[in-house]
Amino acid sequence: MSSSATDRSPNILSTAIQYLKGIGEKRAEALNQSGIFTVYDLLYYFPRRYLDRTTMLKMRELKKDQTVTVIGKVAAKGIQGGRGKSRFVIQLTDETGVLSCVWFNQTKYWEKQFMIGEMLAVSGKVGYFAGYQMVHPEYDRLTDDSTDTEDQLINTGSIIPLYPSSEFLKKVGLDTRGLRKVIRPALERFVAEVHDILPETIISHYQLLKLHAALWHIHFPESMHQLHAAQSRLKFDELFYLELMLALRKNRIVHQQKGIEFTYVGERIHKLAEQLPFELTNAQKRVLHEIRADMKKPHPMFRLLQGDVGSGKTIISLITMLIAVENGYQAALMAPTEILAEQHFLTSRTFLQSVGVNVELLIGAQKSAERNAILERLQNGECNIAIGTHALIQDQVVFKNLGVIVIDEQHRFGVLQRASLMEKGISSTQNTPDVLVMTATPIPRTLSLTLYGDLDVSIIDELPQGRKPINTSWRYANKRPQIFDFVKDHLYKGQQAYIVYPLVEESEKLDLQAASESYEELSNGVFANNKLALLHGRMTNDEKDSVMTSFKRGEIDVLVSTTVIEVGVDVPNATIMVVEHAERFGLTQLHQLRGRVGRGTEQSYCILIATPPISDDGMVRLNTMAQTNDGFKISEVDLKLRGPGEFFGTRQHGMPELRIANPLEDMNVLVKAREAAFELINDDPHLLAPQNEMVHHHFKHHYAERMKLIQVG
Repeated sequence: MSSSATDRSPNILSTAIQYLKGIGEKRAEALNQSGIFTVYDLLYYFPRRYLDRTTMLKMRELKKDQTVTVIGKVAAKGIQGGRGKSRFVIQLTDETGVLSCVWFNQTKYWEKQFMIGEMLAVSGKVGYFAGYQMVHPEYDRLTDDSTDTEDQLINTGSIIPLYPSSEFLKKVGLDTRGLRKVIRPALERFVAEVHDILPETIISHYQLLKLHAALWHIHFPESMHQLHAAQSRLKFDELFYLELMLALRKNRIVHQQKGIEFTYVGERIHKLAEQLPFELTNAQKRVLHEIRADMKKPHPMFRLLQGDVGSGKTIISLITMLIAVENGYQAALMAPTEILAEQHFLTSRTFLQSVGVNVELLIGAQKSAERNAILERLQNGECNIAIGTHALIQDQVVFKNLGVIVIDEQHRFGVLQRASLMEKGISSTQNTPDVLVMTATPIPRTLSLTLYGDLDVSIIDELPQGRKPINTSWRYANKRPQIFDFVKDHLYKGQQAYIVYPLVEESEKLDLQAASESYEELSNGVFANNKLALLHGRMTNDEKDSVMTSFKRGEIDVLVSTTVIEVGVDVPNATIMVVEHAERFGLTQLHQLRGRVGRGTEQSYCILIATPPISDDGMVRLNTMAQTNDGFKISEVDLKLRGPGEFFGTRQHGMPELRIANPLEDMNVLVKAREAAFELINDDPHLLAPQNEMVHHHFKHHYAERMKLIQVG
């Protein structure tokens, strides 16, 4: 939801925060920095977690190595030890015992943070050193002292809300205790002004708590049942408006946007099908049928094509673009990196040149004369298909009649980049072009319902005939000699291998140096009798193309590379992928790298080499790779590890940030909210019915700007 000071519903909840009891100028400034400008923002500033006093451990119940939360009073405090070895310690007590809490470094700072007699909730791992202790625990203040009757009133319940609090907030006394002291009177004064926005039919059908009750109980629940009911209602609201955006967008695509009817299937398509060196899988044929049906319709196609690495999405995109060409239009394919754009270009040219289609590559590294010639051919229509990176969306790029857009690995583009390419289609034809979005990162259903719930989805769930599952294992670095012996055995059989080194942006020079030094070491050592080549991102396009061409031809046995070969490289004779420092890679990236092998009929292998120390998440990633080749299962694990926001960059989709809902954990709420939103738009596509007036008003004030972005897809 919007957090600006100006975009607010015209009612009392728009009252500026500085006019509330207990909030002066300094506190208002600190709250503003946390996105809290109005009463509305304050009421929707939800606790990060809760302390249920009925389940708290007493001091006498503590055991070593437990990770727990306990509540106690500060009975003593002080700095111990000499210069250079000092530590700050507080003694926390309850009626059953004592717990020491210890902080090292900045001891004078910590000494000022706590007062004798105040109540704290501390969380951490229990250790033992002359008694039970926690080192650097998380802590929340609960009360000042027994004379603070207002604060005591707030804490009489058995469930205590704990709020996120920045350093700015803490400096002005708005830690979790201070926030409770300003939120409660705000609720008492304003909660009666909170009116339900959702229609009564939805509230009753899904048995939702009233909004004013939900806001009260999310802050001050008297039972876990009340808390869960409040959370369910507020999660439903967030997910409902998210799905409402998708429902509105889909409705506009179908009923309001004018598309291009691609009705003609010409000889070039039949000729291409006859020339393919492989037979399309049943899944590919099904997807083509779905795309073909879309392209015949008078409204634009917006379709998501999901397919695991190696499933054959590229040929689907070629046929889709060729349909546009056959109907007298141009097509464009935008890829996130130059090497992937070049790979698409080479593949497209190989298949389409023979059927009389002119394919051009447009990337940033081209010389001016070459680039200007391509731009001229695009504008006069001589170029049928343009393949490139974000260079396609620059102002000087003008199409004669762009009819189809293919976006590969689309989550790696920002919303505005995709919008710019679509605008080039609209400006050249006055119609919205058909859009095919492709991803080799399988998307869990939980995210596809939120990120792509308005797109029609096609899934290639079948690998080409003859492909065998890739045998994957991980080993510690001390097993490297045996691994390289294994690689040499397969090179002796005439097969090829990759050895990949990580490339992290912050340490590019170091990683490039590691790859270069290892290349020299391997060339002069264990692989001295083999042909090796080095590939990295700092090479020129011609240099990279030369190396990859030699590797494809079998002139190179081992390709030592950074992650530039993550996507887009297809060498059927390459059967072994060795990934060095695999613990540094994300799951999706490891799965993409593994997809570079297994392209032929021979058994392929992916060997992950890990160097300790390995984090818990790193262990999960390595073991997941070893246990499954299923991209959808891998994406589910990746989502759990990284969370929905980081997993798929939700901000760039124009999606609102979720304050309380989590699509992964709240799937049951998501499905209900989606059902309600799509039914509402189906019955009232413009939100003009009287019972939907509040929904329309709320949407206009809080989601209208994001709706402009989500129109892009």
